[in-house]
Amino acid sequence: MMKRTLMTSMSLVLALGLAACGNGNSGGGNAAEGSGEAATGGSGEKTKISYWTGDRHDADFVKEQVAEFNRANTDGIEVELVVKGDDFDTALDLSFQTSDAPDVIRVKENTIQTFYKKGFLAPIDEFLTDELKAKFPAMPDLNEFDGKRYSLPNYGTTMRLVYNKDLFAKAGVENPPTTLQELVDTAKKLTEAGKADGAYGFALNFKSPSSAFARSARVIAEMSGYGGFGYDFKTARYDFSGLEPIINAFKQIKDDGSMLPGVESLDIDPLRAQFAEGKIGMYISYSSEPGVYKNQFPAKIDWAAAPAPTIDGMVKGASGFLGGQWLSLSSKSENKEAAWKFMQFMYGDQVLTDYQEKGFGISMVPSISAVAATPDVNGIEGFLPNKNDGVWPIYPAVAPEGMKSDDAFFKYMLNGGDLKAVIADLNKRYNVALDSAIANDGIKAEPDAGFDPAGLGGKFAK
Repeated sequence: MMKRTLMTSMSLVLALGLAACGNGNSGGGNAAEGSGEAATGGSGEKTKISYWTGDRHDADFVKEQVAEFNRANTDGIEVELVVKGDDFDTALDLSFQTSDAPDVIRVKENTIQTFYKKGFLAPIDEFLTDELKAKFPAMPDLNEFDGKRYSLPNYGTTMRLVYNKDLFAKAGVENPPTTLQELVDTAKKLTEAGKADGAYGFALNFKSPSSAFARSARVIAEMSGYGGFGYDFKTARYDFSGLEPIINAFKQIKDDGSMLPGVESLDIDPLRAQFAEGKIGMYISYSSEPGVYKNQFPAKIDWAAAPAPTIDGMVKGASGFLGGQWLSLSSKSENKEAAWKFMQFMYGDQVLTDYQEKGFGISMVPSISAVAATPDVNGIEGFLPNKNDGVWPIYPAVAPEGMKSDDAFFKYMLNGGDLKAVIADLNKRYNVALDSAIANDGIKAEPDAGFDPAGLGGKFAK
């Protein structure tokens, strides 16, 4: 069945990606123990491996851990850290077409399945002891595929509405919005109060529509009981109609002049910089934001986070979280044992504990979350797990012919048109692609008439 309730039997703390480009330390001791021979002998020659990541939020911390591993390991292993930006997926695809593929790959919940199907990942089971398997519980379709493990968990994230408390007070708005109509109305009030100072009510990073909608429309839909990526688990078909009121609300905010000008070319870091300066009243994003405003863009305003609004104010689903993976072994690595030794180090107790305590995330690993302190970071309280946070099943990602849903929705926001016709076209094309993937690629998609999105929440709240 398509429904997979993940981790329901595990008492884990939902991770908060409090990410920021702040200072880490070099504490990397107590690496996880596993099997595998030493990578080199005593010849003095280095075994060079590369680690590719698309993350910028923890890059400084990871850089210091890589430097410590290179300094301290006695196996002659030297790791090169390569930090890619928004072109990470494209660069990785290209690397596997050439001879430049990395040895270790940063994987996420929305990439690990794709990378697995493309053959980019190697299973790590041969390196895992029973102790490691127990320490790092696997989640089907997130760490484990077809009975084999490809990554171990580290942390995950919640999603919230981030808002400028100073601008709210100036506009006389007491509470963050809980419905789409309140979101539209609040954005207008904030703009009226702040426009003279160059502040606007709402913004999203529409330079990448997929990134913008994944951190906003997705969580509103999921809280309202709809699949955030347009997939209906009850029918096992794509149906984007649940997103219609959300996209219309975003369009109304833009048409009202309540959205920051220039969002068409706005990336997430410039958006954060504008918010930190007080130029944005609200946006929706991941729990990376507290660390960002502590280290990367120190906030000059008083700000907080609240649950994302729902369509009508009623919570009929759960706010999905991202995470559950971190590092994977490349199938093209010619030095898998050396790469695993680096992964052992990164999954060691000290690194994972520091990752949490320095504000980069609260661990999903039970043994770490039991001992690591909660970061003392402003804004964290709004991102803590609550009764409405939960894990959604994995949806079958497909590649339709023509424009993708995020681009089609943003085109409508800019140019108008018939949104119902846009959605009908998306449903048709995505389901054609789904049928093709089922027939030709081994994708499984089975209806689950009893699927209840309201039952997903609360399993990770303390």
